[in-house]
Amino acid sequence: MKGIILAGGLGSRLRPLTLVTNKHLLPVYDRPMIYYPIQCLLNAGIRDIIIVTGGEHAGDFLKLLKNGKHLGVKHLEYAYQEGEGGIADALKLAEEFADRDKVCVVLGDNIIEGNIRRAAGDFFTQRSGAKLLLKEVPDPERFGVARLDSPGRDARIVEIVEKPKQPASNLAVTGIYFYDSDVFEMCKDLKPSARGELEITDVNNAYMRRGDLTFEVLDGWWTDAGTVESLFRAASLVARGGANHTGTPAPNEGSLFVAKA
Repeated sequence: MKGIILAGGLGSRLRPLTLVTNKHLLPVYDRPMIYYPIQCLLNAGIRDIIIVTGGEHAGDFLKLLKNGKHLGVKHLEYAYQEGEGGIADALKLAEEFADRDKVCVVLGDNIIEGNIRRAAGDFFTQRSGAKLLLKEVPDPERFGVARLDSPGRDARIVEIVEKPKQPASNLAVTGIYFYDSDVFEMCKDLKPSARGELEITDVNNAYMRRGDLTFEVLDGWWTDAGTVESLFRAASLVARGGANHTGTPAPNEGSLFVAKA
């Protein structure tokens, strides 16, 4: 399985901070934000990674990450997204890199307390389709929200609604997705939404309609870091020892990341 980190966008909600750098290079506690999705993939055993970015600060990723070897990445590539066409539009740029393998897609501003190793293992044995990681949140209207057909272990997703005014549940779709190679053809068939973007929610609903979508509820806390408030919240959570941070060696002590069971 290969890893795709989507780290584009203008970061307009974080201006003026993002006038001088890409949002995903801003610090979250004592590390650049981009380190956390890389760590998420490494902890799941995924070491072939592509970062899709864009804008005038795209070259700064290369200055920071180089070839990724010092982070424990086996193979690191970069792709450049022109403009802002949405998550699904950015995902299309990773098709050649994926080379028909299954992929784990992580939004570059998503930070989690635990890891996705179990979910990755389950999806590796899933014959086809997609798998989403969900999380119960107090403000589901801010996210894509999953509606289930029943409570309990055998529940299935029957609908995903983007930023609903009246959410059917409090289960938000986090920015961590698993897909088979069909995802790239699905992205090509999408039509732009009302806001002019190719929506990842439309991709997930396409998998749902063909009966090929599974899910898992994420353990521990989850947050994005795309606003001033959520950036502060993410730093505060990490400072208290979350996001596999406690016990991680400093950069001059070898690998930056240590997997946590």
